[in-house]
Amino acid sequence: MMDIFLDMIEKTMEVFMDDFSVFGNSFGNCLSHLDKMLKRCEDTNLCLNWEESHFMVKEGIVLGHKISKNGIEVDKDKVDVIAKLPHPTTIKGIRIFLGHTGFYRRFIQDFLKIARPMTRLLEKDTLFFFSKECIEAFQTLKKILTEAPILVSPDWDLPFELMCDASSFAIGSVLGQ
Repeated sequence: MMDIFLDMIEKTMEVFMDDFSVFGNSFGNCLSHLDKMLKRCEDTNLCLNWEESHFMVKEGIVLGHKISKNGIEVDKDKVDVIAKLPHPTTIKGIRIFLGHTGFYRRFIQDFLKIARPMTRLLEKDTLFFFSKECIEAFQTLKKILTEAPILVSPDWDLPFELMCDASSFAIGSVLGQ
């Protein structure tokens, strides 16, 4: 599908596997881009699933994130499911939980540092004991996710700040304004 829309990607639309979004900075601009995309689909015999298509929306869920004029947010429905999870009782349970929360790691400052008590249990030849420290890390990650910030596009006219942090087991950085 990338080949079909190669000249349009990042200019008027984004493609991820079999999903794509058409965008513009005004209603008329969006209509023009949508018309061009639909014409390209018609010319290449690309079939669209009209039941799963959403047109001219101001916000929506894309790849597990809520996208709107405000910025990028976590999908509240997914976070609600995570928030209701009991603490893991197996290695597999820890992997599943860290996979779900790790998906939203960009919203969680010091994710690796917070998750460290649980990631230690994934190390080879480690006895599984979900300690008080693990429970606290588990609860902290769930709490932070329910209060996650909205990520916004940068203002290219303002200066940027690069913040870095490292420890013996993790390194992280954030480019912020």
